[in-house]
Amino acid sequence: MFTSITGFAAVILYLIGFSYLIIKLLKEPLFNTAMLKSLAAGAITLHGLSTIQLLFVADGLDLSLFRIFVLIAFVINLVVFISGRKKPLHSMYLLLFPISALSLIAALETPSTKPVALMSVYIQGHIIISILAYSLLAVAALHALLTGYQNWQLKHKKQNFLMRTFPPLQTMEDFLFELILAGEVMLTLSLVSGFLYYDDLFDQKLLHKVTLSIVAWLVYAVLLWGRHSRGWRGIKAISWSWVGFVAILMGYVGSKIVLEFILS
Repeated sequence: MFTSITGFAAVILYLIGFSYLIIKLLKEPLFNTAMLKSLAAGAITLHGLSTIQLLFVADGLDLSLFRIFVLIAFVINLVVFISGRKKPLHSMYLLLFPISALSLIAALETPSTKPVALMSVYIQGHIIISILAYSLLAVAALHALLTGYQNWQLKHKKQNFLMRTFPPLQTMEDFLFELILAGEVMLTLSLVSGFLYYDDLFDQKLLHKVTLSIVAWLVYAVLLWGRHSRGWRGIKAISWSWVGFVAILMGYVGSKIVLEFILS
């Protein structure tokens, strides 16, 4: 009952925040974001409470797909909210708020699609690190889209209401690579902890996920090397970041869909 109350309250705040943001951007692109930050803080807090209740159930840890989506959405919102204290990143809420609301509704209204897991503290730590890595890289992918859009607008000498809310392109690119570096570090820890704590990381059920995670790690490593050594930026950087994220997405979400919905 408590989970439903906090979950749907978060959904309402997300939708109010989304509507408020749209109205303000259309009327006054450089508006004071204090009210929006308050709505975001309330929604994210309630979202976090719901996430705990959805994941940690009486018999163990519920790692079904929609519950994981709720956790990832929470982490992404929290990262953007904290980073947004120093950078004008509120335009990212145009995608994050409705996605978060949908993820909560899906988790609250859909029965668990995976048996509750009883696992050691080490495996739970590995899973949390993995989810943090996926979340950071998902934020990076979203930010890459916005950076690419801004780059396209500047090249074509256009400026719409959304463009006026963005920080300078250099700031956008610097933040993108900060996210990618943090995500790569967490992905490295995820792979290392997986090799340490799983008896057979290349088991058939894990092989698809592990292989694509290694591919993603290599892609992001090349991208960070290219940025540091060759000064990669613009479309090349955005393209590489999305190649890495697609590998992560196929490895994690794809494997969960196959295991939970097709094979089951």
